Amino acid sequence: MNLFLKTRAAFLLAAPLAVVLVVSNPPAATEAAWQQETYGTGTFGTITIPAPTLNGTCTYNPGIAGLGAYVRIFWKPPAGYTLANAEMQASTSGLGSLLAPLTGFSITSSTTGSAAAGYVTDVPVNLLGGLLGLGTELQLAIVVRDPVNLWVSKPASVATNAGPIAGLGASCRNLPPGT
Repeated sequence: MNLFLKTRAAFLLAAPLAVVLVVSNPPAATEAAWQQETYGTGTFGTITIPAPTLNGTCTYNPGIAGLGAYVRIFWKPPAGYTLANAEMQASTSGLGSLLAPLTGFSITSSTTGSAAAGYVTDVPVNLLGGLLGLGTELQLAIVVRDPVNLWVSKPASVATNAGPIAGLGASCRNLPPGT
């Protein structure tokens, strides 16, 4: 007899024997239950990053016939924060719209001063391109970002207007905190 037939015969004899053994020796019934009255408590919260403050009235400097024009912002970070934590944002659709990071702008290379005395940031108008001109008002805002958990403060904002032609009639004004 070959090996395959021997294995098959052994299986055919063992299968019914296993069924008989399981049916004749069922496992004993048990009752199990448990209850654990353990309670947990916890708290969670948010942190508030203080907003930077404007420590001088912003200015719009028209340059020569609009060339080299810039907006100058005087500000101070909250205690414990520096220029490294700051970010410049701009609204692209007028006041009340969402602020977004100002692309192509480095706040660190456009800012002088210190955290203790305050900073002066110059934002070139050419970066603002079509956002600023023909009487359009644009909001520029400085926010502080916490380096650990990346929470962002409320903004310190200014509103600027390039005036109708080449910076004539241009203006800049500080906005109330958190605007």
